[in-house]
Amino acid sequence: MKKRTQEILDIMDDQYGTDLRCYLTHDSAWQLLIATILSAQCTDARVNIVTKDLFKKYTSIRAFAEADLYELEQDIKSTGFYHNKAKNIIACCRKLHEEFDDEVPSDIESLTSLPGVGRKTANVVRGNIFGIDSIVVDTHVKRISKKLGLTKEDDPVKIEFDLMKEVPKERWILVNFQFIAFGRDICKATRPECERCRLTKYCSYYKEKIR
Repeated sequence: MKKRTQEILDIMDDQYGTDLRCYLTHDSAWQLLIATILSAQCTDARVNIVTKDLFKKYTSIRAFAEADLYELEQDIKSTGFYHNKAKNIIACCRKLHEEFDDEVPSDIESLTSLPGVGRKTANVVRGNIFGIDSIVVDTHVKRISKKLGLTKEDDPVKIEFDLMKEVPKERWILVNFQFIAFGRDICKATRPECERCRLTKYCSYYKEKIR
């Protein structure tokens, strides 16, 4: 591992700790899968508000598979893009029910074969439920990785593979949580708080800013 990458990770450890914690509330693999689908273009806090009632109303994969589309749309409306999300959740759960015996698979190929499930969602489930070392490239991870010079790519899949080369495998899940926490706390998309940041010496955005 490069010295600068090690230094970045050491600062992340010191600032955000090494505890693994998922911000989406869930009690099972299928609940996390649905919550992650809902989290697209939506805050985790809003998703948790919605799923608190949603998972009481729909208590199984089969219940979602048999849900009325319009009714589900209304149930999840506040998460945004609810037409597509509702359609994908129902189709995803139908496939889980019919082809996977109501079990969420752990391999990336099976997960990404589910409607509405891309690599990001699949890796959230793989990392948090099955403990499989995975890199999750959300908007925070993408932004921060580019600023810190860990990737030059814009495509999330290419960023994922760059980070897999840069970061030791045993830290893949942890770095997701740390970068997300850092992105919410300091390196915000619209107004990064550079005066509070301990990573400015590695940051291309900061170097450009102080020119």
